[in-house]
Amino acid sequence: MHMNARLQNHIAGNLVSMIDPDPEETAEWRDAFAALIAVEGKERACQILDMLSSEAHRFGVEWENNLNTPYRNSISVEQQANFPGDLEIEKKLGAIIRWNALVMVVRANQAYGELGGHVASYASAADLFETGYHHFFHAKDAEHGGDLVFFQPHSAPGVYARAFLEGRLSETDLCHYRQEVLATSHGARGLSSYPHPWLMPDFWQFPTGSMGLGPISSIYHARFMRYLSDRKLLDCSGRKVWGVFGDGEMDEPESMSALTLAAREKLDNLVWVVNCNLQRLDGPVRGNSRIIDELERLFVGAGWKVIKLLWGSDWDGLLSRDHDGALQKALGDTVDGQMQTFAAKDGRYNREHFFGQNEALSKLIAGMSDEQIDKLKRGGHDPVKIFAAYAAASSHQGQPTVILAHTKKGYGMGSAGEGKMTTHSQKKLSAEDLIAFRDRFDLPLTDQQAADLEFIKPSEESAEIRYLHQQRQRLGGYLPKRQTTADALVIPELSSYANFALQADGKEMSTTMAFVRMLGTLLKDAQLGPRIVPIVADEARTFGMANLFKQVGIYSSVGQQYAPEDIGSVLSYREAVDGQILEEGISEAGAIASWTAAATSYSVHGLSMLPFYIYYSMFGFQRVGDAIWAAADQRSRGFLLGATSGRTTLGGEGLQHQDGSSHLVSATIPNCKSYDPAFAGELAVILDRGMRDMYVEQNDVFYYITLMNENYAQPNLPQDKHQDVIRGCYDFAYYPAAAQNTAQSKVQENTQSITLLGSGAILVQVIAAAELLAAQGVNVFVLSVTSWSELARDGMQSENAKLNEAKPIPFIAQQLAHTHGPILAASDYVRALPESIRAYIPQDRTYRTLGTDGFGRSDTRQILREFFGIDAHSIVETAQHLLTK
Repeated sequence: MHMNARLQNHIAGNLVSMIDPDPEETAEWRDAFAALIAVEGKERACQILDMLSSEAHRFGVEWENNLNTPYRNSISVEQQANFPGDLEIEKKLGAIIRWNALVMVVRANQAYGELGGHVASYASAADLFETGYHHFFHAKDAEHGGDLVFFQPHSAPGVYARAFLEGRLSETDLCHYRQEVLATSHGARGLSSYPHPWLMPDFWQFPTGSMGLGPISSIYHARFMRYLSDRKLLDCSGRKVWGVFGDGEMDEPESMSALTLAAREKLDNLVWVVNCNLQRLDGPVRGNSRIIDELERLFVGAGWKVIKLLWGSDWDGLLSRDHDGALQKALGDTVDGQMQTFAAKDGRYNREHFFGQNEALSKLIAGMSDEQIDKLKRGGHDPVKIFAAYAAASSHQGQPTVILAHTKKGYGMGSAGEGKMTTHSQKKLSAEDLIAFRDRFDLPLTDQQAADLEFIKPSEESAEIRYLHQQRQRLGGYLPKRQTTADALVIPELSSYANFALQADGKEMSTTMAFVRMLGTLLKDAQLGPRIVPIVADEARTFGMANLFKQVGIYSSVGQQYAPEDIGSVLSYREAVDGQILEEGISEAGAIASWTAAATSYSVHGLSMLPFYIYYSMFGFQRVGDAIWAAADQRSRGFLLGATSGRTTLGGEGLQHQDGSSHLVSATIPNCKSYDPAFAGELAVILDRGMRDMYVEQNDVFYYITLMNENYAQPNLPQDKHQDVIRGCYDFAYYPAAAQNTAQSKVQENTQSITLLGSGAILVQVIAAAELLAAQGVNVFVLSVTSWSELARDGMQSENAKLNEAKPIPFIAQQLAHTHGPILAASDYVRALPESIRAYIPQDRTYRTLGTDGFGRSDTRQILREFFGIDAHSIVETAQHLLTK
């Protein structure tokens, strides 16, 4: 009772605050404002409102705009652009594509019940896609660079269904939806579950299957297009980035994390269409409020232009007759959970429970049948309204635009799934449901054809197919389509930029400093330099890259409008419109999205760019691993540099900064080549090979290289070791027992021997251990392991040789054949990394691994290495134990 009383008092207080004490004065203000708009226009009205808001704050009146507009279309009937298409033909095409998409999924699940697939998402978004296809999404042709379109992943069946009508996919292809392995064995082409460029490299352009990554990627692709234009590498003007995403997807942090970047950069080449069908996978996105209101506040606050596309043309008459605002109020007061219920029910239910709320609403629908009420469309299902919203978004300047399109999930599925909680998982329909769908969209099928799930494809001479081709030819061709034609880059000779590393002669430096020095020289190369894209996440000074600020500048779309505090210094901060460095601030997610945009420029823009993204290694595969996986799917080419790598090389920082696992994760990505070089010469050889692998031979791979900030003596790297460095390991040195002649290469008989493997900074500890062991009378062979994962992959390939073929000897086994004794491997990573090659070690040799399993600690390098047992003395102790077994 107490809570009820409090609630009643709260409501009463609100009612009092809503009561107008002087309606006549209020009417005068409203009339005056209406006259201002009529005489001087909307721009002047906005100026007055801004002035009044400032005055209110000056007088201490705490008034804030709630950032929400009335729950109706942003574009009025008078403002909407004329629809230029053939509505009847587009309606027929949309119906056929809806049907074929549904048939794909239902057929697959009738045959193999576990395949899955989705019908309801595309059912809600079909008109959003089709209006874009017919009138806005421009493909690349001789005169246009092509728009970038990010497709909502659960709508993939609809994209395939359209490609079938276009003749780009066959019926056999559609029959192998989500059956890629089976299709290959039958000589057919399978269709991937979601947009996957790796699996369909000529079709899908962007992987969007992992929710949230599509939105952030679209923003950074739009920004990268501006970067290319501002640096005068490629004119991207006139091109748009379109993204169709779900309202539930907006809950992903990545979806929202770069909204202010898009506004700050004034990316008016970016248009998002958020399909607000109000449902997630399990239920309403916001059952007790309105997601469209929430998103409007969020996007307006972030600086975006918001266009609300809520109600179809059938609502125009009702809203125009809503003189007392009863309908507007009812729509604005209905929470999404209830709106979903109205979507799932028929016209009669809506007459009684929505329009029956009060007399004013009932009068609005007087004379309308239940069927007419049932057919009142939401805005996202009306091509006329969609076209008007898209046209307004396309022409808007100075801001990115988001269209909040109100739709019904499972639109057209009737009792089988329209607006129902279970609609996302609806993959099987009864014959009655199929016939009802046929009737709902007036499809040219008999009852038997509908029940048999026959695909529909009109003849090439039909009005529908001719119209479909005509509209796409007008817009440059078919989408999605991935192109791979790109120029090969001219890579300078290794000695021209890395001789200091190859012939280091014992000079002390860190591999990070060696990398920065090589990068600085490469940037000066007349041919390759302009194509390099250095990327950092607010850590350039940490990695010693501050000298590049003056050399190539930091990209800024507005240049530098201030005098930096350090303007007089040699390493002063310099921003420029033609700056080359992408400094992304403290955002690893943004930096990897930026890297992906550059790393796929060869396919997206036909212009090869060479990105180097350097970052704290712990904040790569662990922090944004899913984004890196998506970059792999998109066939990225470029370098990821995990600096301050390993669990013990970063003294003092502690648990969350110390990386002991990135090489383990990177090894799981098939087209990622990972290296942990100990020395600058090794690094130089890997960089050279990577550039030629990706940009001369044009292989769809990318390289992950870990770098250390520890200074130590750098040896020379002989030419004959270069190929072994790339393959994963090489014979670094032999340390004969102290009693032997140091020049003697043969192993002295009856002298104990051991083989040590090491990578990264721990190779230095391995070398120190080898010297101690040799002094104790042990022959020591030291191999530098530059890539555990490449050795493991080579071993797996050897295992996978056909039964009737001689199995090749794994490369690590070949290298170990010239060594003796037990084998001890150490790295700055968890033991699972060196354990990955155990199967390829000669079976008659003992193999022991050391690593940094567990959580990191804050301390000095030496103490940390003692703690984890990977310092020189710990390696010696373990070696002695192995030799006494």
